[in-house]
Amino acid sequence: MDAPITTHELVRPWRRAAIFASLLAAVELVLLVGAIGLMVAKPLSHMIRRHAEATAFTPVKHAAVVPPLPKPKPVALAKVPRSRLSILVLNGNGANGAAAAAASRLQHLGYRIAATGNAKRQDYASTVVLYRPGFAGEGERLARDLHVKVVGPLDGITRAALHGGQLAVILGA
Repeated sequence: MDAPITTHELVRPWRRAAIFASLLAAVELVLLVGAIGLMVAKPLSHMIRRHAEATAFTPVKHAAVVPPLPKPKPVALAKVPRSRLSILVLNGNGANGAAAAAASRLQHLGYRIAATGNAKRQDYASTVVLYRPGFAGEGERLARDLHVKVVGPLDGITRAALHGGQLAVILGA
């Protein structure tokens, strides 16, 4: 005689069938999504290509106006040798002895020092080289010697305040 069927044996075939059905549904879903993607991708790629060709071959209606490059400013040449220039050195950073140290460095480079002192302000962010009219080339050369980027004409300093100097250096931080 046959043995009676237990509940454990009844559950097992249903579990296998559920797992198999789930796997089959997942494969069908992947195939379906792939087919839809192929159906949409081809017309979409043709549309993008037509748009790209249309925009590539149409003339530009409003050409962008490019402003001309600024003319480089002429470099002023130094005419007076370093040994004949007098420089006023002002401390604009508040550090004790900064003007004297800079004056010593300038003397080693061959410049004459007209005077040293403190600037009216002590909060200069960077060192500035200033020149009297007619000494632009010498001011540029001094700025190169000191590796200073800010150079400009004297403004607000009288000739008497320069103590006979043609150039002024205001030391910054």
